[in-house]
Amino acid sequence: MRLGFVGLGAMGRPMALHLQRAGHELAVWARCPDSTRGLPARVCATPAELGRCCEVVFTMLTSSADVEGVVLGLDGLGEGMAPGTVLVDCSTIAPDAARRIAGKLGEKGIDMLDAPVSGGEQGAIDATLAIMVGGEAAVLERVRPLLDCLGQRIVHIGPNGAGQVAKACNQMIMVAAIQALAEAMRLASASGVDRGLVKNALAGGSAGSRVLEVMGERMVIADYAAGIEARLHHKDFGLLLEAARRVGAPTPLAAVVGQQLNALMAQGWGHDDTAGLLRLLELQ
Repeated sequence: MRLGFVGLGAMGRPMALHLQRAGHELAVWARCPDSTRGLPARVCATPAELGRCCEVVFTMLTSSADVEGVVLGLDGLGEGMAPGTVLVDCSTIAPDAARRIAGKLGEKGIDMLDAPVSGGEQGAIDATLAIMVGGEAAVLERVRPLLDCLGQRIVHIGPNGAGQVAKACNQMIMVAAIQALAEAMRLASASGVDRGLVKNALAGGSAGSRVLEVMGERMVIADYAAGIEARLHHKDFGLLLEAARRVGAPTPLAAVVGQQLNALMAQGWGHDDTAGLLRLLELQ
């Protein structure tokens, strides 16, 4: 198929390469020309030009505003994509934004799936992402072979926006677990106990998890170099807390975690790993 990709960052670039290696013709557009360097793809001058030459376009961007600008802005994808083509947005954005973008594209006969992913940079490299999809089931089936190139678990959640709700739930649980782990590691250290041994013990019990394995090791060795930058989880928590407010869903634990992420940002650690929540506790 003739595919397009916008958002060639730490996760987007390996995702685009998986699609290209599967035998699809790849075109790209990027704000930063350096990100297209060495990529075996046609480089387009504008998102609209990209849209004109593609059957399916993937976006992997940071914020709701980024996606709306690239899709609905001047020279945006929406100006170039033809009726019957599909936008697959793998970004993590607000559910309302996903519904709004889908509605605008739908007026032009363009289909959209909000398909946020979980698994981080390594999951993108290994093509083992979990993909949560909102949109029409028939549209998902049309592009499922493409998503199979990117992930191992693809779940249709519901109509447009539902994929983003599922991703909000994912982030809520995962980052709350990171905060709980930080508090546990702080308790161990404050009690004079080796937190590395505590981590190893917990791994064999009911507290064992991917968060414990990855984030726990970073906390044990105090390595806060970015795996996933804390600023992205901070952004996600802003989205999920607003989504919860809109529907009246109580989120007392998430609100506390959100405040800890605010404090992390205030320390200037937004570009470091979210495991730095432990470092924040060590200041208190």
